[in-house]
Amino acid sequence: MDSRLRDTLGRDAVFAGAAAVVVSVLGLLERGSTSPVVVVTASVAVAAPLLLRRRFPLITAFACATIVLVAAVPDWPGRLVGMAAFGSAAYHRPRSAVLVPAVGWFLVLAAAGVHSPTAATWTDLLLLGLAPAAIGYALRMHRDRADQAARLYREETRRVVAEEHARIAREVHDAVGHHLTVIRMQANAVRHVARSLPPVADRALVTIAEASATALTEVRDVLAALPTHGTTLTDLDTLVHHVTGPDRTVTLTRNGPAPSTLPPLVDHAGYRLAQEALTNALRHSDATQVDLRLQHTPDEVVITVADNGSTTPGPPAEGTGLRGLRERTRLLGGTLRIEANQPSGWLVEARLPLREQR
Repeated sequence: MDSRLRDTLGRDAVFAGAAAVVVSVLGLLERGSTSPVVVVTASVAVAAPLLLRRRFPLITAFACATIVLVAAVPDWPGRLVGMAAFGSAAYHRPRSAVLVPAVGWFLVLAAAGVHSPTAATWTDLLLLGLAPAAIGYALRMHRDRADQAARLYREETRRVVAEEHARIAREVHDAVGHHLTVIRMQANAVRHVARSLPPVADRALVTIAEASATALTEVRDVLAALPTHGTTLTDLDTLVHHVTGPDRTVTLTRNGPAPSTLPPLVDHAGYRLAQEALTNALRHSDATQVDLRLQHTPDEVVITVADNGSTTPGPPAEGTGLRGLRERTRLLGGTLRIEANQPSGWLVEARLPLREQR
């Protein structure tokens, strides 16, 4: 048996046993001329269905109610068990079915009142009938909100970790890649300038250039293996759906065969570039139509965002968003073009190479 199921059954058994003991004690205190054996037996019978309250919540609730009505002993302590059973049913059943336990328990109380007309008023019946369902529903809502908060926290944690991995990868690629590229370029430059180098020196420079190029490729491969778990270009459809509104239309066009795998840094950065460009187009313009185009070629990924908003004279203001676009593109060795669109609006085009430029 699964340990979680065993623990759940154990807790339910303890709950049912405690209910039987409490109802027995309260029943003995008010039993009058009723035999103690009858009181204890009825108490155990009323509490026994609670063993199945999680798996069969409604059946458990109506079983407890039936025993309360048939046995009629103990009186109000038994009804407390019924209230707990119907409250548990409201907690474990779907929200749409909460009304069933409430109505069911109200009918049980009404039927019990027939045997003792002075036992409760209609106000008492309404309050006692609604209280279990209301409490169960409130506890369920609290649990659902806690689960949702925990789920959002996990998703946010994964997103932050992914962003941090991507940031570290970009910084390492930018710093180490820059120096390795400089080493390779300087070695090749010396070979071309100093034509009369001894063969040994020329071979050493060739080795330096080749080793730096190999090291740069290995650095990129190691960074690409970092687990990012972030959004990628395959998530653009969801992004377009989220930013489309009643007063604007956003379309996505894919051109060229998408490769089976993309470098993770390019894949993640491409999504962020598209997201930032769309955000700028929708936030800082009066555009009603925005076109997002994704083009795959053997050598690069091209992301284009064009809108039909109004165009102000001169170049666009270099805010945080545009600086972020330029920085992401530069770190991957790509190019970014921002210019006025025809006949109106702005056009943003980012080209991200799939391979290190040699």
